[in-house]
Parts: sequence; C-alpha cells; structure tokens
Amino acid sequence: MFIVFLVKYQFEMNNYQPITERYENITYKRCGRSGLKLPLISLGLWHNFGDVDTFENGREIIRSAFDRGITHFDLANNYGPPPGSAEENFGKILKKDLMPYRDELVISTKAGYWMWDGPYGEWGSRKYLVSSLDQSLKRMKLDYVDIFYHHRPDPETPLEETMMALDQIVRQGKALYVGVSNYSAEETEKAAIILKDLGTPCLINQVKYSMFVRWVEDQLLETADKNGIGVIAFSPLAQGLLTDKYLNGVPQGSRAAKSWGFLQTNEVDKAIGKVKLLNNIAIRRGQSLAQMALAWILKDNRVTSVLVGASSVGQLTDNLDTLKNLTFVDEEIEEIDKILNN
Repeated sequence: MFIVFLVKYQFEMNNYQPITERYENITYKRCGRSGLKLPLISLGLWHNFGDVDTFENGREIIRSAFDRGITHFDLANNYGPPPGSAEENFGKILKKDLMPYRDELVISTKAGYWMWDGPYGEWGSRKYLVSSLDQSLKRMKLDYVDIFYHHRPDPETPLEETMMALDQIVRQGKALYVGVSNYSAEETEKAAIILKDLGTPCLINQVKYSMFVRWVEDQLLETADKNGIGVIAFSPLAQGLLTDKYLNGVPQGSRAAKSWGFLQTNEVDKAIGKVKLLNNIAIRRGQSLAQMALAWILKDNRVTSVLVGASSVGQLTDNLDTLKNLTFVDEEIEEIDKILNN
C-alpha cells in the first residue's frame, strides 16, 4: 500500500512538463540598471488565487503562464482573501509543478499593509518587515524570494529604518533584490539614495498605472529612470475595466460583481462611455481593448513590465497576445489622449 501511495505521489509531483519553446515568443527587458530581466508581461496574484477561488483554476493559469514564458510571479503577504492564502496556494503550486524550475522564476512578495493584529502588523518598521517576510517564506515554503517590496510608504517610521530593514533582508539571503511600491517620485528618490549608501540598490518601484490612472507620468517615471530603477505597473487594466467585459453591463462572476473586489459597479457606470470609445480604437488596431491598454503602457521605454491578473487561461492568453502589436501611430496616441482627457 505504501509503495502504491509513493508512486502515485511522485507521479502527481512530476507530471507537469513545461513547453520547451516557452522562451521563444516573449520579450524580456532589463530592470533599470540591474542585471535582472523581467518579461514584458508578468503575472500578479492579487486576485483569483485566494481560498475563496478555485485552486485548480489558479494552478492551470500559473502553468500556462510559465508555458508562455512568464517567469515573474508577483504576490504580497495580504493577497487572498483571506490574507496570506495566495502565498499558501502559490506555495502548493510550486511544490506540485514548478519547484524543479525555481532558478527560472522571479518570485516577489511585499509587506506594508495590515496583516495581523497589534502594533507590529503593518506599515514599515524593521520588526514588521522582517517578521512578515519570514511568514511569507514559510507560507510559500521557500528559502528566499527574488524581490521583496515595501508595499507602501509609512508616514511615521523613519525611511532610514525601513530601508535598513530591506538591506538587512538582502544581506541575510532572504531576498535577492528589494524594491518599493506606491512610492511617490520624491519618496522614491529618497529611498534610492539611502539604499545606494547601504550598498543594496533599489531595483524597482511597483505603481498603479493605467490609461485611467496616470499620476506616474508627472515625475515618477523620470525619477525612476534617473536613478536606474525599473518600473512595473499594477492594475494596468483598471481592475478589468479596460477590457470588453463590461461593455454590455456587469456580468455575473466578474470583479465588479464581487462584494470584496476593489472595482465596484458605480465605477463601471462612470467610465463605460470612455471604455466604449477606446474599444473602437482597439478594434481598428486589430486588438482587444485589454491588449491595446497593455500596449499603451509598454510604449514608454521606462516601464519594465506590466502585471496582469487572470481569472482564466483564455484571459491570460489574450493578454499575452498584446506582444504581437506594441506600436502606435501618432494619430492613435492623440485620439486616445483626447478620450482620456475629456
């Protein structure tokens, strides 16, 4: 009986074989002035990988992503829901499918938002950041992550303490690189100076950037470029609003239909006019609206990668097909800007 169980276990552990040509049809871009390259499209696990979601669906999405050359998988301590469950489920998928390919993966996680009760469960103290990463590594059953982010600026903790914690984490071998997320241009510059003096450069800033959220264009992109910091955009499809999903209303099962999601029905109603106009341009380009929205962000050379979320393999495939057309003519840029600025 034990031998039968062991054979079955080993088969379940080893039956996934990634496509050998997975690196042939995707582009990788250097992150800032570092030696690390990221795929132009990376997979974020903010949604669809928590305990409220279907595990096998998430597993299929991750396997399909790796088969298409996506090497970068982005998490955070609080992703779920419930918080922590996305990391736990990703750890299970790693064990089942991807652990033999660990050296081909760039796994990132973050800490900064609320994770546990008491005074040490959020923000940017050394105690919180070090403790949180230790918990994340246990949930994913990893010895290290490739990138560890401070998830949001802390208005009370000295920035020096937060950056020293990131430096400590690299020196302890718990992360290969560190970055910041949701930092303004000024905050990014200050963080970069401190980290450089410590000898652990700031690799990347993860920021919210889409056709509908463009604050990074004011100073952040320029500051990151000047300091050799990569930029990765999250929510590039505005939580699914910049897709064809909501053109005819809010479908059952969509993010806007979920009570725990960040995108709500009233936001869809406010933006749907612009969404329909943008969709017309995408059709003329021979793209889906999602593909055009991703290409629009990637047209700026200062952007290293965009993080996409996917609720199905089909959605992921549609996003990856963005790479077939990343160019815009001036007339298209002008027409898009007119719609967005109206």
